[in-house]
Amino acid sequence: MHLFDLTGRTALITGSSGGLGLAMAQALSDAGAAIVLHGRNADKLHDAATHFAARGIEVGTITFDVTSETDVHQAFETLDQRGTTIDILINNAGMQHRQPMTELALADWQKVIDTNLTAAFLVGQQVARRLIEKGQGGKIINVGSLTSQVARATVAPYTAAKGGIRLLTCSMAAEWAEHNIQANAIGPGYMLTDMTRPLSEDPAFDGWVKARTPSRRWGLPEDLASTVIYLAAPGSSYVNGQIIYVDGGMLAVL
Repeated sequence: MHLFDLTGRTALITGSSGGLGLAMAQALSDAGAAIVLHGRNADKLHDAATHFAARGIEVGTITFDVTSETDVHQAFETLDQRGTTIDILINNAGMQHRQPMTELALADWQKVIDTNLTAAFLVGQQVARRLIEKGQGGKIINVGSLTSQVARATVAPYTAAKGGIRLLTCSMAAEWAEHNIQANAIGPGYMLTDMTRPLSEDPAFDGWVKARTPSRRWGLPEDLASTVIYLAAPGSSYVNGQIIYVDGGMLAVL
């Protein structure tokens, strides 16, 4: 058995039309997995698929709202009709909303919770049901955050959601490990993406990140590659319910 070879596996990565999701999709493809890209914007999703096609790699694509139970069910019915079995799931889709709690509207709170936490439950549930029925085992990797462990001001709903991801991951392991499904999480540190670009371009915030991180730099999307391959591969078959922080050492120091 090749411990880190994903040949013959099929991975669905939610929120993979760009950013960390696209980088993780690329890493899994490089390790041999077939890829299904996901996004809500069909044009961006097409561009992401073209990125792979330029390298001679054909990928599947699917669009659906990860926060809608109806959309998620229909999406997996579509995958079933295509004959596509997902045995690696990366729950990556997410969003941010920055506002003091005293000014935060319930609708904004709920949108962040639904996108970052409830969606992982909805999509994970569909994947797990099919894996259990087929009896073949599989991998679920949820994307957490530094805020799965610690908090920052003005991002309360995101912090609550990512803290929830950590324990949702444990719950998935508790219920599905006996079916040879490993559920783990990745906690990225401050990564340079389109979503964080305004922060990285703010001299004060950029300086704080670099001073606070022992590695003295922002993370790059490709820094997640080896960790996502490890958690998706047979070599981590006895690792379950864990979160691995890829943060340049930020959580290790005061």
